Amino acid sequence: MLDINMLQDAAEIIQYDSPDIPYTIQSRKLSNFTDMRALCHWHDDIEIIYVFDGEMIYDINGKILHLKAGDTVIVNSHQMHFGYASQNKECIFTCILFHPNLLKSNIFMYEKYVKPIITTPVIEYWYFPHDEFKTGFPGTQLTNLYNKYQSGLMNDYEVVGAFYVIWNEIYKHTDSKLYIDPVSQNTDIHIQKEMITYITSHYYDNIDLEDIAAAGNISRSKCCQIFKKYMHQSPVAYLNAYRMELSCTLLKTTSYSITSIATSCGYNHLSYFSKIFLKKFGCTPMEYRKKFQSC
Repeated sequence: MLDINMLQDAAEIIQYDSPDIPYTIQSRKLSNFTDMRALCHWHDDIEIIYVFDGEMIYDINGKILHLKAGDTVIVNSHQMHFGYASQNKECIFTCILFHPNLLKSNIFMYEKYVKPIITTPVIEYWYFPHDEFKTGFPGTQLTNLYNKYQSGLMNDYEVVGAFYVIWNEIYKHTDSKLYIDPVSQNTDIHIQKEMITYITSHYYDNIDLEDIAAAGNISRSKCCQIFKKYMHQSPVAYLNAYRMELSCTLLKTTSYSITSIATSCGYNHLSYFSKIFLKKFGCTPMEYRKKFQSC
C-alpha cells in the first residue's frame, strides 16, 4: 500500500499557505472537483466561502444553502460541510481558512471572544446573502483581502490582523446567540462522522455496507438513512467517490504505477478499476494522467 498523506481522517488535512502560520486564501472552481462536488469533511479551521461568479449548493450538517454571486458563508469549527454544483453550473469562489489559534495572542480575549463561539453547538455557520450586505462586511472586505493577498501587497502579519477584524464582525453577529440554551447534541451527526472516519481510514480494505454501519453501531437501514440525509448519497456511493477522488489526485500528482494506485485505493483488480474509471470520467486512468501532466 502507498503512503498516502491526505485525508487519512475525515477531518481534512489543511494545506496552509505558510508552514508556520495556519491560514490559506485560495480561488477555486467547482469544475476542479470530481463531478463538480467536494467530499464532505470537517476541520478545526474556520472556513469562509465567498462566491465571485456562478452558484453552488452548500451543505452544512445537512442544512442546505443555495449560494449565488456575492453570497458569503462562514462555517464554524468542526462542522461537516461540502459544496456541489447546482444543475451542473460552474462556480468560482474564494476559500479562506484560518485556525482559531491565530486569534490566541491574548488568552483572556481568546477565552472571552473566540472559544465560546467555536465550542457551542448552537452556532454551525453564518450566512450573508449578497442583497443584505452589498458593501462593507463581508463582501467588500473579503474581496479586498483576497485581491491584496493575491497581488502580494499583504504580508503574514497584515493577513492575521485582517482575521482579527473579521472575527470581530463575526462576534458582533453572534453575541446574542451565545445566551441561547444549547440544543442537545445531534447524535446522528456524531454517528455520521464516525462512519465517514471509518471509510477514510479503511478505504483500501474490502469493506461493505455492513462494516460501515458497524462503525456507527447502527443497522444497515439506519446507516443508509443517515447518509441520505447528510451526504445525499448511499454509504457505498460515498466510499466509491472517496476512492475515486484519491485515485485522481494520485494520478495527477505522483508517478506511482496505475496498478499501485488502484490497489492502494481499494481496487484489487486493475481491470475493474479501469472499467469504472472509464465509465465515470470517459477516459482511462492513463489518459487522465497524460491530460493533467501535459498541462
